[in-house]
Amino acid sequence: MTSKGVGYSCRIDGRMDSQLYTRILGDEFMDTLKYYKLQKDRIIFQQDNDEKHTSKIAKKWFEDNGIHVLDWPSQSPDLNPIEHLWVHLKRQLSTYDIEPNDIHDLWDHIVVQWDKIPADVCVDLISSMPKRVKCVIKAKGGYTKY
Repeated sequence: MTSKGVGYSCRIDGRMDSQLYTRILGDEFMDTLKYYKLQKDRIIFQQDNDEKHTSKIAKKWFEDNGIHVLDWPSQSPDLNPIEHLWVHLKRQLSTYDIEPNDIHDLWDHIVVQWDKIPADVCVDLISSMPKRVKCVIKAKGGYTKY
């Protein structure tokens, strides 16, 4: 997600590893930057400390591509705005009268709803980051309302 909108979606079948992660970065992420005309040197990429995110191959990819990655505390799920975007998407998916028949139907619904997410939803989530950080600091890394 970006301040301009959600960007390109990517279906992942099976388990993601660092190789697949960097392929997605090179394809969907870079395509998203181009689509929204975002300059690599003007963005801050946010991710958690999952092993595939902090792997040598991922770190090298970010370095090779000139992408600044936000330093991330080891235990801070409260700071991740994408989690709230998933909640928004799940809410939208629950509006369908008929459950998807299979994973392919579900993916079709996801793509439709993903593309309908307004940019202001992303902007609001990103804009909430300073407040999230302050709350986590105040809670000394403990629980917050986020």
